[in-house]
Amino acid sequence: MDFSEVIGHQHIKSHLSKTIENGRIPHAQLFSGVNGSGLLPMAIAYASALLCSHFKKDSDAYFACKSKVSKLAHPDLHFVYPVNTSDIAKKNAISDNYAEAWRKFVLNNPYASLFEWLQSLGIENKQGNISKYEAENISKKLSLKAFEGGYKVMIIWMADNMNGECANKILKLVEEPTDKTVLLLLTEKEGQIITTIKSRCQKLTFPLLSEADISEALIKSLQIKENVAVQMARRARGDYNKALQLLDETGEDEVFEKWFISWVRTAFRAKGNKGAINNLLEWSDELAKQGRETQKKFLAYCTDVFREALLDNYGAHSLLYFEANDASFSLNKFAPFVHQNNIFEITTALEDATYHIERNGNAKIIFTDLSIKLTRLIHKKELV
Repeated sequence: MDFSEVIGHQHIKSHLSKTIENGRIPHAQLFSGVNGSGLLPMAIAYASALLCSHFKKDSDAYFACKSKVSKLAHPDLHFVYPVNTSDIAKKNAISDNYAEAWRKFVLNNPYASLFEWLQSLGIENKQGNISKYEAENISKKLSLKAFEGGYKVMIIWMADNMNGECANKILKLVEEPTDKTVLLLLTEKEGQIITTIKSRCQKLTFPLLSEADISEALIKSLQIKENVAVQMARRARGDYNKALQLLDETGEDEVFEKWFISWVRTAFRAKGNKGAINNLLEWSDELAKQGRETQKKFLAYCTDVFREALLDNYGAHSLLYFEANDASFSLNKFAPFVHQNNIFEITTALEDATYHIERNGNAKIIFTDLSIKLTRLIHKKELV
């Protein structure tokens, strides 16, 4: 993958190219932003330029190097990504156990999400993590000399999934890097990367993609009509993978929408209604049965819909993208119940629920507590 294949971000491409041209390559870099904005494609393109930089351009060796990187088969390009145990790796799972699946996954869609990665492995009901066993494997790989005499590049995708033991081991590599080794840490949740690692990395923040860049990419890669591409780009809100999901009728948003509508309607009826409270408990039971990654994605979806309702309530219609598949649900009618006097508490409740799920809290208790909070907050009067 070359920079020309990465959607948008011309200023980042220019910056990364100049670091190679000037020979001023930071040994540890943090790419921060939404994965669907192109963290992984950019990291691979940068690795390709870096690993092949010591070959003369247009030489056979240069093209051979580019080909190996494009197939994710270059011996000096290494990947680390969240995994968990499965039939393939029954204990102490590390990235190498899933190397072939990873290559297929990335070559199919490098903008895809962590949930889709775990789903492709059939372990979406588990939480992906990067463990201390992974850190030991990283140390072994980076202690070896480069096969092709140039740089070694280690891309750690979704680095915020490193547990404490792994992060502390990685810190030593960041502090005392081996010669010609480049660590690229990719994260959607920069706040979950320990401060000692962040402070030693050069940070690159990836903004969301423009609607024009997304629509152009959709037309070019999928040959869809311009009006459809523009509509999908607008609804994707800067996330190319989200645009692809919107084009796919089997997207998870349909299920999330059903859960969300059921939830807010039941919460609205629950004030002074014991029967509705029982329905909320049943709803919480259903959500508790889902995998943790699904639960986290649903909570993120809820945050987006509440945001849309707030914008609608205050007349920012040009910024809206939400369109319910359920004709009986109207965002316009729901919007008055989301306002300045409850949005911060609603958002905080959703963030707290996500935090506790990530830390393996009891999902039934978490969703029950969240539902009871929503029952109170959704009836809160707006200040005038």
